[in-house]
Amino acid sequence: MEVRRKRRIRWGVWLPVLAVLTLALIACLLAVVSTLISEEEKNTSSGNTLIYGLTLNPSGIDPHYNRSAELGIPLYSVYDTLIYRHPQTREFVEGLAERWEISPDGLIYTFYLRRGVKFHDGTAFDANAVGVTFDRIANQQYPEWRPGKALDLIGPFYNGYKIVDNYTFQVLLTAPYAPLLDALSQPYWGIASPTALANWSVDTYQWHQVGTGPYKLVEVIPGDRIIIERNEDYAWGPIFYAPQSDRSIDRIEFRFFDKDPASRRIALEAGDVDIVGELPPTDAEALLSDQEIQIFEQAIPGQPLQFYFNTSRPLVNDQRFRQALLHATNRAAIVDTVFFRDLSPVAYGPLAAASPYYNPAVAAMYPNNLQRTRELFGQIGLVDSDDDGILEFNTQPVKLKIAIGNWGFLPEVAALIQNQWREIGIEVEINQVAGFTALQEVATSGDYDLLSFEDFGLDPNILNPAYLSTSPTNYTHYVDAELDGWLTQALSVDETTRVTLYNQIQQRIMDQALILPIRDYVNLIGWSARLEGLIFTGQGWWPLLNNVQVKAE
Repeated sequence: MEVRRKRRIRWGVWLPVLAVLTLALIACLLAVVSTLISEEEKNTSSGNTLIYGLTLNPSGIDPHYNRSAELGIPLYSVYDTLIYRHPQTREFVEGLAERWEISPDGLIYTFYLRRGVKFHDGTAFDANAVGVTFDRIANQQYPEWRPGKALDLIGPFYNGYKIVDNYTFQVLLTAPYAPLLDALSQPYWGIASPTALANWSVDTYQWHQVGTGPYKLVEVIPGDRIIIERNEDYAWGPIFYAPQSDRSIDRIEFRFFDKDPASRRIALEAGDVDIVGELPPTDAEALLSDQEIQIFEQAIPGQPLQFYFNTSRPLVNDQRFRQALLHATNRAAIVDTVFFRDLSPVAYGPLAAASPYYNPAVAAMYPNNLQRTRELFGQIGLVDSDDDGILEFNTQPVKLKIAIGNWGFLPEVAALIQNQWREIGIEVEINQVAGFTALQEVATSGDYDLLSFEDFGLDPNILNPAYLSTSPTNYTHYVDAELDGWLTQALSVDETTRVTLYNQIQQRIMDQALILPIRDYVNLIGWSARLEGLIFTGQGWWPLLNNVQVKAE
């Protein structure tokens, strides 16, 4: 009996301990199993998750009110537009509109809308929803409002709309406007859910955007990330969208790599990002030998990397001085140094060579010719009276201000221009600002001799706001009634006449040396070799992420 009592006492002591140990062991086993399951889920889902590196942090991402081309990279997948441009042929194809008609006088565009389409929040798509988006853009509701890209695109002749019935929508114009279809094909005219627009203010909607596209916007952390996830109900995409499969991308996380271009290559090599654009050319070339990474070269139509001359400033207002500086700039050397000429061509005019309306005659106008520069300087009366290496005009040293943004390798380009012009006796002060808004403020102030600015797109009407004398964004301040007439006429005529007019426009701009073009944009994109199907829109900047897939094993 005594023995049994002692054993009971020992069991009484150890049973709680054993219970704790057993529970701990079970917990450990569960943790291990959970970890294994988690790793398995991670390995299974990682193939359908994509990290996309953005190279600019826009000040806003509302496509109806903001202007950045970068915002279209995620939002092209969130919204559908009434029509699209085919990425290969650049022809207009159906989107949310099944078909469309243009009245004989060019004043009424009638769009016949798709049925059975729903926004991500369940709201039915119809003509009223299209009208709400049009009202939002055209009614200038934004606090401290200034025109966004969308309103610029719709043009000067927009005269409202008419809802004929639930699935018939008309755009009304006061005069024919040739670029209208191109405008409506861009993500700035993505059709938004009227329910979401009613639930969120113009300030907060950008963080809660709702479209009908192949992906839903699920999270925005400003300056950190944007997350979109596949819309499983999507069944109304344009003809060039790939069908959904088990290799399609289900989740895309956009992260920002805008601080240091060198970080993009590092992130690619480490596997921290699957796709990132605007690689430094040296990095893109080095990555060509990496079997885990592919390099995609995407030419961008529109304006090149360029500098507007401010013709309202003393000396810069002399055509001969501007022409002399064009001859003095060794553009090929700049492109070779910063971009590598085999990856990015030299620019010669106000439109890039990849643009449909490019006039090749401008390529021969300003060869690098220092003798011609000196001849023109002599005609103007520039001298170096004190032999300090800096030319003087009316006894004052010639010093030019160049205003630039902090993107697109502009600092490197400006530094090379500064060095080249110093050799011919022109001193250059570089004013580098942080961000698009800051550059706009400099442009508005007029305190510059040269200003870096560009726009991108397929339609040549991007030249109109830059060169019309009445335009608030004519940063050259050049006034030419004949040029104004050509620019205005080119908006409303047939295709053949437009080609002729825009050829004349490009010729006049370069005759007057209104810009210093440097290089045509080529976006160098690095992307993981585990992926396939990367293709970009006809406009160049925006990837068709719906078409990206994981390669079959």
